[in-house]
Amino acid sequence: DMFFPIDNWFFNKTITGKLNKIEADVYETHTASGHGIAKAFQKKMGAKPLILTIHGVLADEFQKAFKGTPGTLRMKLSKLFMLHLIKQEEETAKKATLIVTVSIYSLLKIVQLYHIDKDKIRVIPNGVDVERFKPLNLSGEEMNDVKKRMGLRDDEKCILYVGNLIPRKGLHLLIDAVKHVSKEMKEVKVVIVGRGPLKNSLIKYAGDKGVIKHFNFLGSVEDEILPKIYNCSDIVVLPSLQEGQGISLLEAQASGKPVIACKVGGIPEIVQHERTGILIEPNHLELARAIEKLLSDEHLREKMGENGRKFVCEKFTWEKCAQKMFDTYMEALNMH
Repeated sequence: DMFFPIDNWFFNKTITGKLNKIEADVYETHTASGHGIAKAFQKKMGAKPLILTIHGVLADEFQKAFKGTPGTLRMKLSKLFMLHLIKQEEETAKKATLIVTVSIYSLLKIVQLYHIDKDKIRVIPNGVDVERFKPLNLSGEEMNDVKKRMGLRDDEKCILYVGNLIPRKGLHLLIDAVKHVSKEMKEVKVVIVGRGPLKNSLIKYAGDKGVIKHFNFLGSVEDEILPKIYNCSDIVVLPSLQEGQGISLLEAQASGKPVIACKVGGIPEIVQHERTGILIEPNHLELARAIEKLLSDEHLREKMGENGRKFVCEKFTWEKCAQKMFDTYMEALNMH
C-alpha cells in the first residue's frame, strides 16, 4: 500500500502513548508496526512477553521489490521509508520474546538478514476460512450477476489475480504472458482484484502491449463477493517475485481452483506442483505455457481444484493455525 510507511509512522507514534492504558499477559504485534509497541514496552512492562509476527521479511521484500524500479522522486522516497522500516523491524525482532512467521522461507530470511537465533522463531502459516472459501452452488442468476461485475462473458475463460498492485507482485509478467496466450486463445479475460500504486502504470503497460481488452481492473471488492469471484474464475495466478506465503493461493485452493505461481519465497510450501497447481520460474513464457496448459484441459483443472481443496482443509484451516498460535502464547508466558 502506497501510504503504509506514513501510516506506520503515525501508528507507532500513537501506540507509544496509548499502551500504558492496555493491560495484557502477552503482547503481539505485526511487522514494522511493532516498533512503537516495543519502545513503549521497554518503558512499561519489560517483564511481559512480546510476540512479533512477520508476514513478509521487509529486508527481503526490499531486495526483490525495488530491483529495476524507476528512479523517480516518489520511488526514492519509498526506498528511504522502506530502509527505515527495515531497521525498525530488525530492532523489534531482536527485542521480541518470540517471533512468528508464516513460512520456513521467511524463517531462514529472518535468520540471514536480521541475525536472529532460529530457536526463537515459530513457523505458523496463515489460515483460511474453508467454510467461506469453498466451491459454491451459485444459481444461474447469481452467476450472471457476478460475471457481470467481473466483466466476464460466458464464452471467456477467466484468469484471476487477487492482491495488491505493487512491484513485487510481478504483474508485468502476467501482462506479457497474456500477450503470448491471446495469440492462440482469443477468448481470455484477466480479472484483477486489488488496489495499489501501480494501477495506472499497469493499465498503460497492458495498453502498450495491445492486450488491455483482455484485462479488467476491479479494484477492491466487498468481502461477501470475493468467494463468488473465485468460484467464477477458471484459474488463479500469483506471479509474485517475492512472497512470504501468498494468502490468495490458499483462498483459491480452498475454493477448488487450480493455481499458477512463481517458485519463490514461501509459495512452494503451500502449492503442490502438478497436484494442486503449477509452479514456475518468474518468466512470462513459462507463465504463458502454464496458463495454456490449464485453460485447455478442463479435467486437469477440476482434478487440481479437488486436490487443492483437500490440501488446504488438511493443513491450513483457521482452527489448526489458531491452535498453533495459542500454543505459542502459552510458550511465551512460560518463558517469563
